[in-house]
Amino acid sequence: MTQSGPREVEHEITVSAPAAAVYRLIAEVENWPRIFPPTIYVDHVERAERQERIRIWATANGEAKNWTSRRTLDPEGLRIDFRQEVSTPPVAAMGGAWIIEPLSERESRIRLLHDYRAVDDDPGSLQWIEDAVDRNSRSELAALKANVELAHASEDVTFSFEDTVLVTGSAKDAYDFINEANLWSERLPHVAKVRLDEESPGLQTLEMDTRAKDGSTHTTKSYRVCLPYDRIAYKQVTLPALMTLHTGIWTFAESEDGTAVSSQHTVVLNTENIARILGAGATVGDAREYVRSALSTNSRATLGHAKDYAENNRGAEPSRTGNEG
Repeated sequence: MTQSGPREVEHEITVSAPAAAVYRLIAEVENWPRIFPPTIYVDHVERAERQERIRIWATANGEAKNWTSRRTLDPEGLRIDFRQEVSTPPVAAMGGAWIIEPLSERESRIRLLHDYRAVDDDPGSLQWIEDAVDRNSRSELAALKANVELAHASEDVTFSFEDTVLVTGSAKDAYDFINEANLWSERLPHVAKVRLDEESPGLQTLEMDTRAKDGSTHTTKSYRVCLPYDRIAYKQVTLPALMTLHTGIWTFAESEDGTAVSSQHTVVLNTENIARILGAGATVGDAREYVRSALSTNSRATLGHAKDYAENNRGAEPSRTGNEG
């Protein structure tokens, strides 16, 4: 079937922030999971001064997808052009541009352009893509506006931290323990119930009931990107009341001394719920300490069990997930 020309759409939003600051935020793709709701994880495949290839994992209409894009950066023109190298069906081709236009010293307009084709120009697929592009573009621009303006108004609600253990064993064995989250209810005392789906190799959806110190349980849902045997990145999409965002990454760095296994968290606090959860006199600092303690306690527990598994099993248990790795 001969394809017609690509469909083209544009979305825009006005932001109370300088154009240069907005450009930097979009150019630094490692921040995307924090500022764009659909994005799970992004990493660089190749990187030059103005040209780069990036891998993106994101949700579209509730489904997790991944693709590789090429980007051309134009900091002087405040423009970033992007083009998917190999699109995921039903998308046959996808590209576009971010254009940042200064309106004043403190305000700018963000224009997000897309052009796309569907596989075989299928009408149903074109509608699916149109819906996904519209939903994601509106979501991305609204989140970008909120996060840019929040960053200018307050810096103390976003923070990151990391816990690390040294494992006398291989990165593979430690990685397998974190990767096999379907077994965590058997292996981790703080996990009451778990469900793990792997839509495609290395792309997981994890739903988990976790026990708190007071014995209560809360349910979280995360998308995970698993890259053997180097790292597992995730983004929570069902969150406890004190967080508006939680992303993290497990890393496995092998050396002569063993394997350093780290759990890194990035959190944005939900300030509207601080008083309800922690009491009328609670501060942002109290909420930060509470959230950090809760996440770190679970991370350290998981790291400890991963260490025991890697040091004592040494791959003795075959993988029961059917994963590649």
